[in-house]
Amino acid sequence: MRAHALCDPGRREAFITRGWDDCLAALDRLATALRSPEPELDPCLAAGDGWIAEEALATALLCFLMFPEEPLTALRRAACTRGDSDSFACLTGAFAGAHLGADAWPGAWADGVEHHSDLMSFGALWDA
Repeated sequence: MRAHALCDPGRREAFITRGWDDCLAALDRLATALRSPEPELDPCLAAGDGWIAEEALATALLCFLMFPEEPLTALRRAACTRGDSDSFACLTGAFAGAHLGADAWPGAWADGVEHHSDLMSFGALWDA
């Protein structure tokens, strides 16, 4: 019986290396796009459609970094794409929330989150 290819340590290392190389290539496309950002153009044109993880990361970061102090605009840019827009919006929202805090979002949105008060309590404990 033949062992799975990833059981071979050399193949595992090559697989991991390829994954990192793919991620770095996506982040290089992001860096290039940020040199002259064009918010009116679909961010997928610069960073990828996001159907693979490294493209989703790069495209969502592009949406966030074009509007780091405008979370609703960043979220709108992420949601209105030709690619995996729900993933982009989710990631972009996470980046914006981490950068600006929970107060970045409209109160009605936050109040509608299931277990909102528990999550805010956990966040306060984390910050302490």
